Amino acid sequence: MSADDINIQLAKIAAAIAEPTRATMLCALMDGRARTSTELAMLAEVSPSTASVHLSKLRDQSLVQVLAQGKHRYYQLAGAQVAAALESLMAIAGKVAPKFSPSTPERLRQARTCYDHMAGEYAVAIHDYLLHKSYLLAQQDTTAYELSADGEQLFVAMGIKVEALRKGRRRFACACLDWSERRPHIGGAVGAALLTHFVQHAWVEMDLDSRALQLTSKGRRQFAKYFEVTVL
Repeated sequence: MSADDINIQLAKIAAAIAEPTRATMLCALMDGRARTSTELAMLAEVSPSTASVHLSKLRDQSLVQVLAQGKHRYYQLAGAQVAAALESLMAIAGKVAPKFSPSTPERLRQARTCYDHMAGEYAVAIHDYLLHKSYLLAQQDTTAYELSADGEQLFVAMGIKVEALRKGRRRFACACLDWSERRPHIGGAVGAALLTHFVQHAWVEMDLDSRALQLTSKGRRQFAKYFEVTVL
């Protein structure tokens, strides 16, 4: 790409950010959580149709990306470079990103089932810990994950047979967008194996009349031991 091409692209990106409605949407996504176009429309105080036009322009400049989860479509920043650029601009402007306020009941928000794997605040914390420690490795340009050698050792230490999971027909591990936290937890065979392990070893107890999961005293100790997740 020539210097002129770079300058033109820079001007397009700057123009996309400079529009007040789009700037509001981008700032709302700075907490790392995904939001629907309807939610972004409400935050920016514009109609849903107007929000869609603005989001399309942000996608054209690779500032946001779309995540499909069931029948819903969520928008999030396109990557760490976009977040870093916006953070610098927000610092210059003296602007603070709005705080995310989930409306999910507390019991469901903390821990619940999502089909056959665990979701909620604690599941997201486990996901983030495994990713931060490089036990879980994101595969380029996909939502798939792989376990590192150290990650496999951690699972084996817990009593989970990783090789048996690899031989199954379903996806080994993948990011599943958490509808209350708007950040990913672990799905696929690995996510299912974790929940099965938690239940079988009495780390969590399943609610009889809802999808809520309750951590036991043993579970609190084990979550802290294996994932550095502290539950108050």
